[in-house]
Amino acid sequence: MVKNSNSLKVIPLGGLGEIGKNITAYEYKDNIIVVDCGMTFPGDEMPGIDIVIPDVSYLEKNKEKVKAFFITHGHEDHIGAIPYVLNKINVPIYGTRLTNSLIKNKVKEFNLPVILNDVNYGDVVTEGPFKVEFIACSHSIPDSSMLAISTPVGTVVQTGDFKIDYTPIDGVRTDLNRLAEIGNKGVALLLCDSTNVERPGYTLSESTIGETFNDIFAKASGRILVATFASNVHRVQQIITAAENYDRFVALSGRSMLNVVNTARELGYLKIKEKTLVDINQIHQYPPNKVCLIMTGSQGEPMSALTRIADDSHKKIKLTNKDTVVISANPIPGNELDVGSVINKLMEKDATVVYEKLANIHVSGHACQEELKLIHSLLKPKYFMPVHGEMRHQKTHANLAINLGMNKDNVFIQKNGDIMELTKKSFKCIGSVPNGAILVDGLGVGDVGNVVLRDRKHLSEDGLICVVLTLSQETGKVIAGPDIISRGFVYVKENEDIMESSLRKLRQIVAKLEEDGIDDWNTMKSTIREELKKFIYDKIKRNPMILTIFTEV
Repeated sequence: MVKNSNSLKVIPLGGLGEIGKNITAYEYKDNIIVVDCGMTFPGDEMPGIDIVIPDVSYLEKNKEKVKAFFITHGHEDHIGAIPYVLNKINVPIYGTRLTNSLIKNKVKEFNLPVILNDVNYGDVVTEGPFKVEFIACSHSIPDSSMLAISTPVGTVVQTGDFKIDYTPIDGVRTDLNRLAEIGNKGVALLLCDSTNVERPGYTLSESTIGETFNDIFAKASGRILVATFASNVHRVQQIITAAENYDRFVALSGRSMLNVVNTARELGYLKIKEKTLVDINQIHQYPPNKVCLIMTGSQGEPMSALTRIADDSHKKIKLTNKDTVVISANPIPGNELDVGSVINKLMEKDATVVYEKLANIHVSGHACQEELKLIHSLLKPKYFMPVHGEMRHQKTHANLAINLGMNKDNVFIQKNGDIMELTKKSFKCIGSVPNGAILVDGLGVGDVGNVVLRDRKHLSEDGLICVVLTLSQETGKVIAGPDIISRGFVYVKENEDIMESSLRKLRQIVAKLEEDGIDDWNTMKSTIREELKKFIYDKIKRNPMILTIFTEV
């Protein structure tokens, strides 16, 4: 890496080539600030993994340089990794009130100290050579911010997640005037949200959803169950307002829903009448046409409230054919099958199900093409790097900027870990730092790698066979077994012939090993695995994992 002591290093450690895991480091001489610190959810290729966080080993290596974290908003893909990173790099965090309250709730579970600094829109925080200004913007969670970062080589604007909503629920609009002022003074680099860049036109205002909810509440004769993102406080507000308009009591289900609603209510971001909220254990005391439940599960998550209701495994709610279920969210890419399965199960119970293909019950929190064009036109950046998107989003956003008149040589499609060097005269990639995904499974962070994932996938697809053998300590001869135990391979009671033939083959293999005088355990185990594996595959074209367990007595 060629070093220029008067340059700014922009190092995205997550959020490029993916939606989620957002984190970007800015380094000038001996000072580093970090914007956002998010997680993402595992894909099907990661069985058993709870969440995925970014690799911050570069920050750990340079932790004496890291001065602060600046957080754009309180969504999990922007704050979810903070407890894991804070354990290694504990520095002050700057964010708006709701954002910091959600971070505080997360960190509390980990018993970690945290230095949270509340900021307001328009505040400028100075940290070494950096001056970071928080700018108001609309999104699907209150208190969202864009950041204008003043550095010795120019101003960098990082938009975070945003949309242009002229009639937002909380009255907080994207501050286009301030963005125009910053643009007129000169923007060296823009990092902009690319999530909805493939969608033409404008994103609908969140306020358009209110009419749909009022219509649903007016027609429903039984209970109304609404599943949405817990963090979408504006959506929750509209559901509660509709419930109050039709004299319904509201109960909450789902841990994250309870946490976010309670936090938002305490801070004044949710306006709820005193007697509206009731405990979920009390809902049976009210007539069905006076009850509304707001819950998690809009993405078909296996343990969520809505999925448990669909599976008849929820302890407190049993669905009836008089109930109306509203799924107020679009499936995140990859979740379509899970959401479809939940909808099918709900419909099997003859409940009325309302989802995005049937009614206008969801709008995005991200800007579409015309809104992105407006931001580019106001800021007029010299250089542009699309972020918060997969490769197709980054490419499309790059083309959008070029079509607006940007020099294509000043538009950069980069990958996580790239070190981008910004000077007053240039912007270029000068190397890379370690990057990637750290897998979190229970209390284990990073202890599950490719080998473990491969084994889990193998087990989930083909099952397991255990070969158990007892050997004499004195002679090395077999004194018990061999025996076979299987799980997830075949249903033993209906496939006794396969199990018996496999056991016969195993005994032949062991006998041949004894006859040849082979008593080295490693050789014996590998021979048993390979020959038994070949026999089973020839027999039924299956390839179970085979474990050999030797006991010496």
